[in-house]
Amino acid sequence: MPCNIITTSEKIDINGTLFSGQSFLWNNIDNSADYYGILINKVPVIMRQLSVNDLEVYTTNNTIGGLNISDFIHQYFTLDIDTNAVFPDGFSRLYPELWQLLTKYFSVRIMRQDPFETMISFMCAQGIGMRLIRKQVSMLLENYGEKRSVSFLGQEIILYQFPSPQRLAEADPLALSSCTNNNRLRALNIIKVSRGVAEGRIKLDYLSDRRLPLSELRSILCQNEGIGYKIADCIALFGLGRFDAFPIDTHVKQYLGKWFNSTTALRSLSSATYLALDREARIILNPDLAGYAGHILFHCWRREIKGLRTF
Repeated sequence: MPCNIITTSEKIDINGTLFSGQSFLWNNIDNSADYYGILINKVPVIMRQLSVNDLEVYTTNNTIGGLNISDFIHQYFTLDIDTNAVFPDGFSRLYPELWQLLTKYFSVRIMRQDPFETMISFMCAQGIGMRLIRKQVSMLLENYGEKRSVSFLGQEIILYQFPSPQRLAEADPLALSSCTNNNRLRALNIIKVSRGVAEGRIKLDYLSDRRLPLSELRSILCQNEGIGYKIADCIALFGLGRFDAFPIDTHVKQYLGKWFNSTTALRSLSSATYLALDREARIILNPDLAGYAGHILFHCWRREIKGLRTF
Protein backbone atom coordinates (compact mmCIF):
# COMPACT_ATOMS: atom_id res chain seq x y z
CA MET A 1 0.00 0.00 0.00
CA PRO A 2 1.42 3.40 -0.94
CA CYS A 3 2.34 5.68 1.97
CA ASN A 4 1.38 9.35 2.28
CA ILE A 5 3.01 11.64 4.83
CA ILE A 6 0.45 14.31 5.68
CA THR A 7 1.45 17.44 7.57
CA THR A 8 -1.29 19.44 9.29
CA SER A 9 -1.32 23.01 10.54
CA GLU A 10 -3.69 22.07 13.36
CA LYS A 11 -2.53 19.63 16.04
CA ILE A 12 -4.22 16.25 16.17
CA ASP A 13 -4.17 13.39 18.66
CA ILE A 14 -5.16 10.37 16.58
CA ASN A 15 -5.60 7.95 19.49
CA GLY A 16 -7.59 10.47 21.52
CA THR A 17 -9.74 11.31 18.51
CA LEU A 18 -10.49 7.74 17.43
CA PHE A 19 -11.15 6.47 20.95
CA SER A 20 -13.05 9.38 22.48
CA GLY A 21 -16.52 7.90 22.03
CA GLN A 22 -17.47 9.40 18.68
CA SER A 23 -16.52 6.44 16.47
CA PHE A 24 -16.37 2.70 17.08
CA LEU A 25 -15.15 1.58 13.64
CA TRP A 26 -11.41 2.21 13.77
CA ASN A 27 -9.30 -0.55 15.28
CA ASN A 28 -5.67 -1.22 16.05
CA ILE A 29 -3.98 -3.32 13.38
CA ASP A 30 -2.83 -6.64 14.83
CA ASN A 31 -2.98 -5.21 18.34
CA SER A 32 -0.32 -2.66 17.42
CA ALA A 33 -0.45 0.55 19.43
CA ASP A 34 0.89 2.44 16.41
CA TYR A 35 -1.35 1.60 13.44
CA TYR A 36 -5.12 2.05 13.08
CA GLY A 37 -7.24 0.76 10.21
CA ILE A 38 -10.65 1.08 8.61
CA LEU A 39 -12.49 0.79 5.30
CA ILE A 40 -13.96 4.12 4.16
CA ASN A 41 -16.12 3.95 1.04
CA LYS A 42 -14.57 0.49 0.50
CA VAL A 43 -11.09 2.05 0.48
CA PRO A 44 -8.58 0.65 3.01
CA VAL A 45 -7.03 3.34 5.21
CA ILE A 46 -4.26 2.51 7.68
CA MET A 47 -2.51 5.26 9.60
CA ARG A 48 -0.21 6.06 12.43
CA GLN A 49 0.83 9.29 14.12
CA LEU A 50 4.39 10.53 13.64
CA SER A 51 3.99 13.80 15.56
CA VAL A 52 1.19 16.15 16.60
CA ASN A 53 1.29 17.60 13.06
CA ASP A 54 2.38 14.61 10.97
CA LEU A 55 0.46 11.49 9.95
CA GLU A 56 1.57 8.43 8.01
CA VAL A 57 -1.37 7.25 5.90
CA TYR A 58 -1.44 4.08 3.80
CA THR A 59 -4.19 3.50 1.27
CA THR A 60 -4.72 1.65 -2.00
CA ASN A 61 -6.41 4.59 -3.74
CA ASN A 62 -5.33 8.09 -4.71
CA THR A 63 -8.70 9.54 -3.71
CA ILE A 64 -11.53 8.92 -1.26
CA GLY A 65 -14.93 10.45 -1.90
CA GLY A 66 -13.54 12.52 -4.78
CA LEU A 67 -10.82 14.10 -2.63
CA ASN A 68 -7.09 13.40 -2.75
CA ILE A 69 -5.82 11.65 0.37
CA SER A 70 -4.42 14.75 2.05
CA ASP A 71 -7.60 16.77 1.47
CA PHE A 72 -9.75 13.86 2.63
CA ILE A 73 -7.79 13.47 5.88
CA HIS A 74 -8.05 17.23 6.55
CA GLN A 75 -11.80 17.13 5.91
CA TYR A 76 -12.43 13.87 7.80
CA PHE A 77 -10.62 15.04 10.94
CA THR A 78 -11.98 18.62 10.74
CA LEU A 79 -8.50 20.08 10.43
CA ASP A 80 -10.18 23.10 8.84
CA ILE A 81 -11.54 24.02 12.29
CA ASP A 82 -9.42 26.40 14.36
CA THR A 83 -9.51 24.96 17.87
CA ASN A 84 -8.69 28.40 19.27
CA ALA A 85 -12.14 29.51 18.11
CA VAL A 86 -14.06 26.54 19.52
CA PHE A 87 -14.49 28.07 22.97
CA PRO A 88 -15.86 31.61 23.33
CA ASP A 89 -13.78 34.67 24.14
CA GLY A 90 -13.32 35.02 27.87
CA PHE A 91 -13.89 31.32 28.61
CA SER A 92 -10.32 30.86 29.90
CA ARG A 93 -10.73 33.86 32.19
CA LEU A 94 -14.06 32.67 33.59
CA TYR A 95 -12.88 29.09 34.11
CA PRO A 96 -9.09 29.23 34.61
CA GLU A 97 -8.71 25.89 36.43
CA LEU A 98 -10.85 24.08 33.89
CA TRP A 99 -8.93 25.76 31.08
CA GLN A 100 -5.68 24.29 32.40
CA LEU A 101 -7.21 20.82 32.23
CA LEU A 102 -8.75 21.36 28.80
CA THR A 103 -5.81 22.65 26.81
CA LYS A 104 -4.12 19.24 26.56
CA TYR A 105 -7.24 17.91 24.80
CA PHE A 106 -7.53 20.54 22.07
CA SER A 107 -5.89 18.08 19.68
CA VAL A 108 -8.94 15.79 19.95
CA ARG A 109 -10.83 16.46 16.72
CA ILE A 110 -14.46 15.87 15.85
CA MET A 111 -14.66 13.53 12.86
CA ARG A 112 -16.88 13.97 9.81
CA GLN A 113 -18.21 10.44 9.50
CA ASP A 114 -20.75 8.74 7.28
CA PRO A 115 -24.25 9.56 8.58
CA PHE A 116 -25.71 6.07 8.15
CA GLU A 117 -22.75 4.40 9.85
CA THR A 118 -23.00 6.91 12.71
CA MET A 119 -26.75 6.42 13.05
CA ILE A 120 -26.56 2.64 13.30
CA SER A 121 -23.45 2.62 15.52
CA PHE A 122 -25.12 4.80 18.13
CA MET A 123 -28.36 2.87 17.93
CA CYS A 124 -26.34 -0.32 18.61
CA ALA A 125 -24.52 1.36 21.45
CA GLN A 126 -27.33 2.79 23.52
CA GLY A 127 -26.87 2.39 27.25
CA ILE A 128 -23.65 0.33 27.29
CA GLY A 129 -19.99 1.13 27.96
CA MET A 130 -17.48 1.98 25.28
CA ARG A 131 -15.57 -1.29 25.32
CA LEU A 132 -18.77 -3.26 24.85
CA ILE A 133 -19.92 -0.81 22.17
CA ARG A 134 -16.74 -1.44 20.19
CA LYS A 135 -17.26 -5.19 20.55
CA GLN A 136 -20.88 -4.96 19.38
CA VAL A 137 -20.05 -2.77 16.38
CA SER A 138 -17.16 -5.09 15.44
CA MET A 139 -19.62 -7.99 15.48
CA LEU A 140 -21.97 -5.99 13.25
CA LEU A 141 -19.20 -5.45 10.69
CA GLU A 142 -18.00 -9.06 10.79
CA ASN A 143 -21.51 -10.52 10.47
CA TYR A 144 -22.99 -8.10 7.93
CA GLY A 145 -20.15 -6.08 6.41
CA GLU A 146 -18.12 -6.69 3.28
CA LYS A 147 -14.77 -8.34 4.06
CA ARG A 148 -11.55 -7.02 2.49
CA SER A 149 -8.07 -8.52 2.76
CA VAL A 150 -5.14 -6.16 2.17
CA SER A 151 -1.39 -6.64 2.28
CA PHE A 152 0.28 -4.31 4.77
CA LEU A 153 3.96 -4.39 5.73
CA GLY A 154 4.23 -8.02 4.70
CA GLN A 155 1.07 -9.17 6.48
CA GLU A 156 -2.49 -9.88 5.35
CA ILE A 157 -4.87 -7.55 7.20
CA ILE A 158 -8.64 -8.11 7.32
CA LEU A 159 -10.86 -5.02 7.27
CA TYR A 160 -14.66 -4.77 7.05
CA GLN A 161 -16.83 -2.24 5.26
CA PHE A 162 -19.81 -1.05 7.28
CA PRO A 163 -22.93 -2.90 6.09
CA SER A 164 -25.18 -1.10 3.63
CA PRO A 165 -28.73 0.01 4.50
CA GLN A 166 -30.06 -2.71 2.16
CA ARG A 167 -28.05 -5.41 3.96
CA LEU A 168 -29.28 -4.42 7.42
CA ALA A 169 -32.84 -3.89 6.17
CA GLU A 170 -32.94 -7.59 5.28
CA ALA A 171 -31.39 -8.81 8.54
CA ASP A 172 -33.15 -11.28 10.83
CA PRO A 173 -33.94 -9.52 14.15
CA LEU A 174 -32.86 -12.45 16.29
CA ALA A 175 -29.52 -12.80 14.50
CA LEU A 176 -28.93 -9.05 14.52
CA SER A 177 -29.63 -8.85 18.26
CA SER A 178 -26.24 -10.51 18.88
CA CYS A 179 -24.82 -7.12 17.75
CA THR A 180 -27.13 -5.09 20.00
CA ASN A 181 -26.27 -6.61 23.37
CA ASN A 182 -29.03 -9.23 22.82
CA ASN A 183 -31.68 -6.52 22.65
CA ARG A 184 -34.15 -7.72 20.01
CA LEU A 185 -36.24 -4.53 20.11
CA ARG A 186 -33.11 -2.49 19.37
CA ALA A 187 -32.31 -4.83 16.49
CA LEU A 188 -35.83 -4.36 15.12
CA ASN A 189 -35.44 -0.57 15.33
CA ILE A 190 -32.15 -0.76 13.42
CA ILE A 191 -33.81 -2.85 10.72
CA LYS A 192 -36.66 -0.33 10.44
CA VAL A 193 -34.27 2.63 10.19
CA SER A 194 -32.11 0.81 7.65
CA ARG A 195 -35.22 0.05 5.61
CA GLY A 196 -36.21 3.71 5.78
CA VAL A 197 -32.81 4.78 4.43
CA ALA A 198 -32.76 2.05 1.77
CA GLU A 199 -36.25 3.00 0.56
CA GLY A 200 -35.56 6.72 0.62
CA ARG A 201 -38.01 7.63 3.37
CA ILE A 202 -35.14 8.76 5.60
CA LYS A 203 -33.32 11.27 3.42
CA LEU A 204 -29.78 11.64 4.76
CA ASP A 205 -28.86 14.16 2.05
CA TYR A 206 -31.70 16.39 3.21
CA LEU A 207 -30.67 15.99 6.85
CA SER A 208 -27.10 16.96 5.90
CA ASP A 209 -28.24 20.41 4.76
CA ARG A 210 -26.81 22.87 7.29
CA ARG A 211 -29.67 25.27 6.59
CA LEU A 212 -32.01 22.84 8.35
CA PRO A 213 -32.66 24.14 11.88
CA LEU A 214 -31.15 21.87 14.50
CA SER A 215 -34.49 21.54 16.31
CA GLU A 216 -36.13 20.32 13.08
CA LEU A 217 -33.27 17.92 12.38
CA ARG A 218 -33.57 16.44 15.87
CA SER A 219 -37.36 16.18 15.53
CA ILE A 220 -37.10 14.30 12.22
CA LEU A 221 -34.55 11.85 13.59
CA CYS A 222 -36.60 11.27 16.75
CA GLN A 223 -39.59 10.16 14.66
CA ASN A 224 -37.74 6.85 14.31
CA GLU A 225 -38.16 4.30 17.08
CA GLY A 226 -34.91 3.81 18.96
CA ILE A 227 -33.68 7.37 18.41
CA GLY A 228 -34.12 9.87 21.24
CA TYR A 229 -32.60 13.30 21.79
CA LYS A 230 -29.13 12.06 22.71
CA ILE A 231 -28.72 9.64 19.80
CA ALA A 232 -30.19 12.23 17.42
CA ASP A 233 -27.62 14.79 18.58
CA CYS A 234 -24.80 12.22 18.25
CA ILE A 235 -25.90 11.51 14.67
CA ALA A 236 -26.04 15.25 13.96
CA LEU A 237 -22.66 16.05 15.52
CA PHE A 238 -20.58 13.08 14.40
CA GLY A 239 -22.37 12.06 11.20
CA LEU A 240 -23.91 15.21 9.76
CA GLY A 241 -21.24 17.80 10.59
CA ARG A 242 -23.56 19.77 12.88
CA PHE A 243 -21.07 21.11 15.39
CA ASP A 244 -23.92 22.98 17.09
CA ALA A 245 -25.50 19.67 18.19
CA PHE A 246 -24.77 19.01 21.87
CA PRO A 247 -25.32 15.36 22.95
CA ILE A 248 -26.02 15.00 26.66
CA ASP A 249 -25.44 11.83 28.66
CA THR A 250 -24.65 11.19 32.32
CA HIS A 251 -21.05 12.39 31.96
CA VAL A 252 -22.11 15.62 30.26
CA LYS A 253 -24.79 16.23 32.88
CA GLN A 254 -22.19 15.71 35.60
CA TYR A 255 -19.65 18.13 34.16
CA LEU A 256 -22.30 20.77 33.56
CA GLY A 257 -23.10 20.52 37.26
CA LYS A 258 -19.55 20.44 38.61
CA TRP A 259 -17.73 22.77 36.22
CA PHE A 260 -20.55 25.21 35.40
CA ASN A 261 -22.68 25.08 38.56
CA SER A 262 -25.83 24.02 36.73
CA THR A 263 -28.64 23.30 39.18
CA THR A 264 -30.59 21.78 36.29
CA ALA A 265 -27.95 19.04 36.22
CA LEU A 266 -29.17 17.90 39.65
CA ARG A 267 -32.41 16.64 38.07
CA SER A 268 -32.88 13.25 36.45
CA LEU A 269 -32.15 13.29 32.72
CA SER A 270 -35.72 13.53 31.43
CA SER A 271 -36.59 15.05 28.05
CA ALA A 272 -37.37 18.37 29.73
CA THR A 273 -34.06 18.33 31.62
CA TYR A 274 -32.20 17.44 28.42
CA LEU A 275 -33.61 20.45 26.57
CA ALA A 276 -32.99 22.75 29.53
CA LEU A 277 -29.34 21.64 29.76
CA ASP A 278 -29.00 22.08 26.01
CA ARG A 279 -30.14 25.70 26.34
CA GLU A 280 -27.74 26.33 29.23
CA ALA A 281 -24.80 24.87 27.29
CA ARG A 282 -25.44 27.31 24.42
CA ILE A 283 -25.14 30.22 26.82
CA ILE A 284 -21.82 28.94 28.19
CA LEU A 285 -20.33 27.88 24.83
CA ASN A 286 -20.32 29.22 21.28
CA PRO A 287 -23.75 28.13 20.02
CA ASP A 288 -22.44 27.21 16.56
CA LEU A 289 -19.66 25.06 18.04
CA ALA A 290 -21.32 23.88 21.26
CA GLY A 291 -21.07 20.22 20.31
CA TYR A 292 -17.45 20.48 19.23
CA ALA A 293 -16.50 22.09 22.54
CA GLY A 294 -18.79 19.72 24.39
CA HIS A 295 -16.96 16.67 23.10
CA ILE A 296 -13.60 18.07 24.22
CA LEU A 297 -15.14 18.73 27.64
CA PHE A 298 -16.61 15.20 27.65
CA HIS A 299 -13.25 13.59 26.89
CA CYS A 300 -11.48 15.76 29.47
CA TRP A 301 -14.08 14.88 32.12
CA ARG A 302 -13.74 11.15 31.50
CA ARG A 303 -9.95 11.26 31.60
CA GLU A 304 -9.20 13.89 34.24
CA ILE A 305 -12.12 13.55 36.65
CA LYS A 306 -13.42 10.01 36.20
CA GLY A 307 -9.95 8.57 35.59
CA LEU A 308 -11.11 6.38 32.70
CA ARG A 309 -8.31 4.96 30.57
CA THR A 310 -10.10 2.49 28.31
CA PHE A 311 -12.27 3.63 25.47
